[in-house]
Amino acid sequence: MHNLDAQFIISNSTVAGCPPPTLPEYAFIGRSNVGKSSLINMMVGNKKLAKTSGTPGKTQLINHFIIEQQWYLVDLPGYGFAKVSKTQRASWTKMIKDYLEQRQNLLCLFVLLDVRLEPQKIDLEFMQWIGKNGLPFAMVFTKSDKLSGSKVDQHVAAYKRSMLKDWAELPPYFVTSSETGKGREELVDFIRQLNRDFKN
Repeated sequence: MHNLDAQFIISNSTVAGCPPPTLPEYAFIGRSNVGKSSLINMMVGNKKLAKTSGTPGKTQLINHFIIEQQWYLVDLPGYGFAKVSKTQRASWTKMIKDYLEQRQNLLCLFVLLDVRLEPQKIDLEFMQWIGKNGLPFAMVFTKSDKLSGSKVDQHVAAYKRSMLKDWAELPPYFVTSSETGKGREELVDFIRQLNRDFKN
């Protein structure tokens, strides 16, 4: 699969500062250090597009990238364990909430989940909130190269069981690895299908 033409457009801290909502948009979010920037770079085939860091909480703004001049990819700040002040965390929370509630062209929110871990309360609660607000989302399991295939299947199954306690049906989900490229084609194909629906 060829690399995608991807260009950074703008970083900002308010929805008002985002590009005009004329193109379909996809946002990526997850707990701090879940591998968000690495996944974005793997998807487009450019290791330097989104800044990666070993320090949780590196992404602190709403970052817009334009892909193939046809759709926006948005890197949102992580939630959870980043070592920042309560004030900073509160401002991130408000910024993310405003963006998710107000951005009309957001077609899907990709929630990243570390497949090495058992279902995390913070992730389950966040997905509950998304569901209550009627936002379309998909689950993206990251770091699948760190486990055997059978372990990956077990952990994904555990997430499904946890989700089905509260959900009538599961959202779409993808198993990925930024190291091996696993899941790349499936994610890009999913986005392209939504783009076609958006145009029609």
